[in-house]
Amino acid sequence: MAEISGAQLIARSLKQHDVQHMFGIVGVPVIPIAFAAMQEGLNYYGMRHEQSASYAAQAVSYMTGRPGACLVVSGPGMTNAISGLANAWSNCWPMILLGGSSDAGQAGMGAFQEAPQVEAARPFVKYAAKVDKVERIPYFVEQAVRISMYGRPGPVYLDLPGDIIDGQTDDEGIEQPQRVADPQRTATNPAAVQAAIETLKSAERPLVVVGKGAAYSRSEEELLEFVEKTQLPYLAAPMAKGLIPDDHPLSTAAARSHVLKNADVVMLLGARLNWIMHFGLPPRFNENVRIIQLDIAAEEIGTNVPAEVALVGDAKAVLGQLNAALDERPWQFGAENTWRTGIAKKIEDNVAKTEAMLNDDSEPLGYYRVLREIRDMLPRDAMLINEGANTMDIGRQVLPNYLPRHRLDAGSFGTMGIGLPFAIAAAAVHPDKRVVAVEGDSAFGFTGMEVEVACRYNMPIVFIVINNNGISGGPSELNPEFIPPTSYLPNAHYEKVIEGFGGLGFYCDTVAELKPTLDKAFDCGKPCVVNIMIDPRARRKQQEFGWLTR
Repeated sequence: MAEISGAQLIARSLKQHDVQHMFGIVGVPVIPIAFAAMQEGLNYYGMRHEQSASYAAQAVSYMTGRPGACLVVSGPGMTNAISGLANAWSNCWPMILLGGSSDAGQAGMGAFQEAPQVEAARPFVKYAAKVDKVERIPYFVEQAVRISMYGRPGPVYLDLPGDIIDGQTDDEGIEQPQRVADPQRTATNPAAVQAAIETLKSAERPLVVVGKGAAYSRSEEELLEFVEKTQLPYLAAPMAKGLIPDDHPLSTAAARSHVLKNADVVMLLGARLNWIMHFGLPPRFNENVRIIQLDIAAEEIGTNVPAEVALVGDAKAVLGQLNAALDERPWQFGAENTWRTGIAKKIEDNVAKTEAMLNDDSEPLGYYRVLREIRDMLPRDAMLINEGANTMDIGRQVLPNYLPRHRLDAGSFGTMGIGLPFAIAAAAVHPDKRVVAVEGDSAFGFTGMEVEVACRYNMPIVFIVINNNGISGGPSELNPEFIPPTSYLPNAHYEKVIEGFGGLGFYCDTVAELKPTLDKAFDCGKPCVVNIMIDPRARRKQQEFGWLTR
């Protein structure tokens, strides 16, 4: 009789359901799972903090459409990963958190790192369960994978007691469920499709807003076809950038505030009217705006602003329905009208204002000049990870994206510290592409030790730290009598962190050094950190509205 351990069965079950990537930190009781995963052919990456591992796992899910796995030890290992669960929950991304736990046979006895882990995970997951028998591992893994992917995607949690992981069962008696199929692409009511088109036809100032839900659904071909059939102006939410190339002539990104404020009909495609879209409310939106809303989750329809037309379904499928209806009865928004000319004028004005900042060679350096140089270095298919307050906000404006799911940032939860883990996940999924993480110094500090992971796995990621001495800028010199809560050690040499692990560090603080330094980093073929000092007082250009709508 051949026997199989719980650890081997966990790994085999994940493999069965096409879970390809696992990130974690091992220890008692989960070490056997990591070894078994590698033996089954999963790509295992050992991270330096559980939070980073959980961030990396969900980024894999977004990029591939199949859930990534995060493996952590019991107690504090599991609780460290909860921030990742929360981030995946907020972004509606699948991931599987596998948490080791104290032996089931010692429950309630004060066992090593015993904690209410299922209860701790539950607020942020679609499904949480404690595996109760070795033989039932395939059942629980299938449940977790399926629930994470189906409907509105989201994270799940499996609690794995040590005596289940180490337990043995008869291999011949184990039946694996069939591979969880990719989610069916649900279509919407055909009457709603016609209603949406009629509403668009009635608009004087229509706007399509594309969210990362549309990116997750792999709807890029259908979306481009829809926009080009209708000639509707569109605005991409931050992580939907690249779903249509940023240089498309119908993009209104350079007139964001103008189009949101003045549109009379807004068509939401996998985008939510949350804080990123200013809740759809005045003064950022027209008080009489009419909403067409496409979303996979019926309960999202009408959030904050009632929807005139609801398109409940998968973005790829529903856009296919819209395109088919337009094939039968073609329609385009007028080529010449005041809405188009107003958008074009606003884009022209905003580009002109930004151009001066992009070309400003004054020193100390400012954000725009640095980001322009980075922009000019990026290949068209670069994987771009961007985080930090001003670094991310200005980066979204300056750094272009041309391919879908090639931009990762702080997302719906506004999470800082995702940059390095997301970059490692991007390098794992796309080893053939240039991966560039553009970070503020504060953001880099959350997960900076993960540069060792990039070195260990020989991932030639370019980590760029735009350093302004603190959170929104700190002093150039510290006054020991008063150290502001927003300040960090001035002029810190973050590039030296990676040198201890065999990576390369580069530093610059002048215009003359900027391009040569970036050239060296991009050409070195190794993991590297580029530390670029800028003016601590540098800010983004004057905005019409504050960043947070109240």
